[in-house]
Amino acid sequence: MEIKKYYMTTEGNVRKDILDAALSAGKTGAHIAPSLSMVEIILTVLRKKREADRVILSKGHGAAGLYAAMHQLGMLSDEQFASFEQDGGDFPGQPGRSSTNGIDFSSGSLGMGLSYGAGLSYACRSRRSFVLLGDGELNEGSVWEAAALIARHNLVNVIAVVDQNGLQSDGKTEDVLGMDLEAVWRSFGWQVMTCDGHSQAELEACMEMAVNGGCARPAVILAETVKGKGVSFMEHNNEWHHHVLSRKEYDAAVRELEVRYGLC
Repeated sequence: MEIKKYYMTTEGNVRKDILDAALSAGKTGAHIAPSLSMVEIILTVLRKKREADRVILSKGHGAAGLYAAMHQLGMLSDEQFASFEQDGGDFPGQPGRSSTNGIDFSSGSLGMGLSYGAGLSYACRSRRSFVLLGDGELNEGSVWEAAALIARHNLVNVIAVVDQNGLQSDGKTEDVLGMDLEAVWRSFGWQVMTCDGHSQAELEACMEMAVNGGCARPAVILAETVKGKGVSFMEHNNEWHHHVLSRKEYDAAVRELEVRYGLC
């Protein structure tokens, strides 16, 4: 099966793919807004990944964003991507690892990914584990157990990235269980970097620091993002955390992407 190569893909192409996947899901619906917020993050991570490395989408509800980025980077065929949320398929609404789909970690229950990355990187110090978490997910105590263990063993081959969009399924993260994330991560012994999570240049600079010896401690990147990024009526709107996308909404969203990102 021939897989297309989109080495010059843009954020807009990936966001269009997310909308395509959500429309094809029909009445099942999809986690559209949390997928849109992580686009630049997952593109940067996938481009940085070596063959031995692992990419762990701990915020598994962003699966459509992961699949769309993989598709645009030539890691999934058109046929594979079109099977999103199909019964018996390899690409469900939450990632499921198989021998054929290129997914490194089955996720869905929040708070598990950092522990998995810790185990992988402890077992093989030459393997890097890129773990993408949501800021709402940091409410899970298991995240901080893993953070403490990683710092204790100085597993600098674990790189955590937090999609800090300020919203979770129950509302604003600051209202649900607000915390000073920079201070908390530092208190656990991590090196903290912050950046614009929609700037691939800033993300790349932080990632370079984390993976090429610039950090003496495990590194976490707090990437400030906008939930629903790219579509005005989805941005900062938690109704789109999980939503059934109508054709009318799809057409309006695609028109916005065409203007904003110059798609044709």
